[in-house]
Amino acid sequence: MLLQETMKIHHHDEFEFHCIYFLPWKNQMVEGIQNAGGKVTLLKATNNISLLLNTRKIIAYIRSNQIDIVHCHLPWAGFAGRLVYKTIGIPVIYTEHNKQERYHWITRLLNSITFNWQKKAIAVSSDVLESIQKNIAPSVPVDVILNGVNTANFVRDYASGNSLKKAVFGSTETKVIGNIAVFRFQKRIKEWITLFKQIHQKHPDVRGCILGDGVLKQEIMQHLQAEGMAEFIHFPGLQTDVIPWLSAMDIFMMTSEFEGLPIALLEAMSMKCAIVSTAAGGIKEVIRDGEDGFTKPVTEWQELVAPLDFLLNHPQEIIAFGEKARLRAEHSFSLQKMVEETERQYRLLYSKSV
Repeated sequence: MLLQETMKIHHHDEFEFHCIYFLPWKNQMVEGIQNAGGKVTLLKATNNISLLLNTRKIIAYIRSNQIDIVHCHLPWAGFAGRLVYKTIGIPVIYTEHNKQERYHWITRLLNSITFNWQKKAIAVSSDVLESIQKNIAPSVPVDVILNGVNTANFVRDYASGNSLKKAVFGSTETKVIGNIAVFRFQKRIKEWITLFKQIHQKHPDVRGCILGDGVLKQEIMQHLQAEGMAEFIHFPGLQTDVIPWLSAMDIFMMTSEFEGLPIALLEAMSMKCAIVSTAAGGIKEVIRDGEDGFTKPVTEWQELVAPLDFLLNHPQEIIAFGEKARLRAEHSFSLQKMVEETERQYRLLYSKSV
């Protein structure tokens, strides 16, 4: 989603963007990136090892399309990019979205060995930067560029939100607590369900909605049934257009154990959702507890029931904190600001390579 949204506001008169992806089933964003002006290519891989074996194909693509800079996201794509840099010397920039401590030990080891095989690295939060410095002590420069949200695009659509509320939950008056997440252990979706059950016992009319999919889906669905919440929490799966769903959410709740700086959170803020979240990773750089939303320490996720209860008991505060979240996104987490800084890095890398 970040690639798709930034593509819409990059300077296409100066830059041409080619996006390579490797896992065929992760094709949900292809059309959106293409519509935003990017060129998308699949270099098919079945797993992380076969991804690395695509290095020669990546180099051939770079040469045939006269690519000047390679920008990698996520560790294994980063490893491939670093092999390309070691082979042909093209400038490689890598964005780190997570803390090193949270990766599998093999990923951490490969990161520590290869991190300096690139020209530049970007951390999406100060928390992520600190982790890189502590675990890798890199010799290449690492700067923080905070993730951003396209506040001009992510604007609450009351009509579509109410329509969806009516269709899915039966009433436009229903208060909806939502989330958007990949179903991985760090998102703690099972804990989200357990927490929702606690607040549902106090507010029986409240409903839940979680967009996404992932490897833990079956386990999460089993937990949903075990908690008796299947009737009250809606799982619509992956959605390429999240604006109607965010428009239907009154409160956006996250129970993550760790994060970099989640895009879904920024999108929810831009859409005037009241925010209730654990203070995981970069979230504590975004949400100031009691000012822009409500946070609790990661280990105290069950304490989130208190701000949820407060908001549901005072519906006007849901609106007020939604407005505050939107202002915070506009003032400090603009996607335009992120794109400008990223393009500045591209220009610096290009000028040093010619």
